[in-house]
Amino acid sequence: MPVFAEYALKETTSNLWRNRLMTMAAVLTVAVSLALVGSALLLKQGAANAEAEWQRGTQVTIWMSSTASVSEIHSVGTQLQTLPYVNSCVYHGKVYDYREARQLLTPAEFSVLTLNDMPESYRCTPNQPQDAQIVVNRFTGQPGVDSVAAPFQQIHSMEQTVTVLQWVFLVVAVVLLTSAAVLILNTIRLAIFARRREVSVMKLVGATNWFIRIPFMSEGLVQGLLGSAVASAVVFGLHEWLNTLGNPNNPNSVLTQMRLNGWEVFWTCSVLVVVGVGIGAVGSYVAIRRFLDV
Repeated sequence: MPVFAEYALKETTSNLWRNRLMTMAAVLTVAVSLALVGSALLLKQGAANAEAEWQRGTQVTIWMSSTASVSEIHSVGTQLQTLPYVNSCVYHGKVYDYREARQLLTPAEFSVLTLNDMPESYRCTPNQPQDAQIVVNRFTGQPGVDSVAAPFQQIHSMEQTVTVLQWVFLVVAVVLLTSAAVLILNTIRLAIFARRREVSVMKLVGATNWFIRIPFMSEGLVQGLLGSAVASAVVFGLHEWLNTLGNPNNPNSVLTQMRLNGWEVFWTCSVLVVVGVGIGAVGSYVAIRRFLDV
């Protein structure tokens, strides 16, 4: 067994060096494709984290009419306090909404507003994101209520954007992974053709099929492993870079909400290594089946 292991290691190393240009091309193609796969996985997990944060922070705003009476405003507040699916509510008067309008509107738009024009409002956080629609339906059209708003459209648009990006990354990655498998196959094929006379002699002296196959299979596995290691390093570096862009002091920042913990990144890199080794194994297996007659 030690002699066989030494032989397999020696032959694998020799084949990789003999076809080093093809080996480098295969490793880089695997690395690029797996880096895209890893980026898509990071994006998917980050989007899930951000979506959870958005949902937890889903806020329903009940805008009271500027002409609403005190009793109507009080009635809405009393109902909100008794609803089991509303977690918390904050009341904002005309002065608060007037100051907020000054920050959000352009000077030209704000100049036409007066304090009496401003509505009073309740800003409510439901217990569950899906409860926001119940709040909207309950208070829309009630006396004294001008409108009820929730950021459903913004969340939906963000989810659609993230989904499109994920599919683009994955489609490109699948194409590159296929190219990587073909490159590994061609590298193994060249190694087989370069050693076909040696293989014939080994068969004549009684070498088993697996004794001949193992070095070629190891070559493909090493290429896939090297490519996945490079891709894992790239993905880890991307994760660290994005974490530096997120601002912990601004929890509403998208990059802050998309931050991943160490275990999520470790899981992603582990998947890349498994896929990389699998690509190498598939490419070498197909090459051996097609071009090595043992």
